[in-house]
Amino acid sequence: MPSEDLPSRASLAARLDDLPFTRRHLRLLSGSGVGWALDAMDVGLISFILAALTQQWDLTKGEAGWIASVGFIGMALGATLGGLLADRFGRRQVFALTLLIYGVATGASALVGGIAALLVLRFLVGLGLGAELPVASTYVSEFAPARIRGRLIVILEAFWAVGWTAAALIGFFVIPASDDGWRWAFALGAIPAVYALIVRWGLPESPRWLASRGRVAEAERIVSAFEVDAGVLRGPAIRKEPPSRAMAVTVRARLATLWNAEFHVRTLCLWAVWLCVNFAYYGAFIWIPSILVDAGFDLVRSFGFTLIITLAQLPGYAVAAWLIEVWGRRSTLSVFLVGAAVSAVFFGTATTEPAIIGAGMALSFFTLGAWGALYAVTPEIYPTSLRGTGAGWAAGIGRIASIIAPLAVPVLLIAGGAPLLFVIFGACFLVAAAAAWGLTDRRGMTLDDR
Repeated sequence: MPSEDLPSRASLAARLDDLPFTRRHLRLLSGSGVGWALDAMDVGLISFILAALTQQWDLTKGEAGWIASVGFIGMALGATLGGLLADRFGRRQVFALTLLIYGVATGASALVGGIAALLVLRFLVGLGLGAELPVASTYVSEFAPARIRGRLIVILEAFWAVGWTAAALIGFFVIPASDDGWRWAFALGAIPAVYALIVRWGLPESPRWLASRGRVAEAERIVSAFEVDAGVLRGPAIRKEPPSRAMAVTVRARLATLWNAEFHVRTLCLWAVWLCVNFAYYGAFIWIPSILVDAGFDLVRSFGFTLIITLAQLPGYAVAAWLIEVWGRRSTLSVFLVGAAVSAVFFGTATTEPAIIGAGMALSFFTLGAWGALYAVTPEIYPTSLRGTGAGWAAGIGRIASIIAPLAVPVLLIAGGAPLLFVIFGACFLVAAAAAWGLTDRRGMTLDDR
């Protein structure tokens, strides 16, 4: 294609935003979503495996906490590096590489004979997992039509519930079945290594990223393929280019740009939300099976309760996916966070089986709905040249809290039991709800493609 015939970056973005939802969008969403579900399955499995290994290996609460936290250390590093790499080398490449890393490491975990080897492999698992999540949400958001972009990201996040439910089913049926049940659970987690090859060759690169790197002809071919699939036969839709502003091109410059006059408020608020939600979510859900065992329920019964609680995630995502295009990003995020705060307090003080299950389901509903809204808003608040870096660093900073949470839970349980623990989680949710109002809300608006 001669250079004078190439469309502008603005026209490519406009054409992506104006498309109807097509089979190609569905393939991209489901392809990314399966990877997301496999991520969730891995994270969910460790909560059940910890409960089993604590009994089988006679682990202390501190040792169990480190097995959980070392994965989050890897996730923190992976998220920050993954975002930077996605802005440099592309969304699809990094997405596939991260799936491969954590899939292989999870499968190898099935062969360990002691805590030291498990800690090393859990770090590698976290490294891949941490990089994949912000890259996947950035990737899908850059294809999604503007009018339904938030809804599609929440649907992508809803695959998390599918994966966590799969983990709960494995935890309920596989792990208690034998002394090696936890090994079989890890072996099932190796599936992402195979799926990585499908992702690498089956999905297109982001046209927005390609155009931002000057590869406009490649971007045009991908956008045209979507238009043909949608039955849209037209030339590039020309929109007025926004005023040109130089954007950062080096790693150091991109990181510095997150804190310039334009972005510093949204970066600060975004990091605060990610920190608080990570601390409360992972502190609660990684430990729920073990907390129920400590409350006197046997392993199978506590896993059964957790499975029921997990099922409430899907309606939470469904309601958030609807509201996010009705109320907007900030309102939906803050309402769900307040609901999570109230549910956390009720769960921490519940004593009967119906109360435990009911409060747990409410906590699951609101927390995962909030996660969906958070993943929708995160990639929207930065321009294309900064989107992977901004989303990755927000996720990476948030993982600091998820590192601390599994280690802090045993200490807080000793200090004040479940009531104190879940009041603290509720307070974290409330702080996050307040910080959400410092984020930009781009409902129905085109992405910034600088």
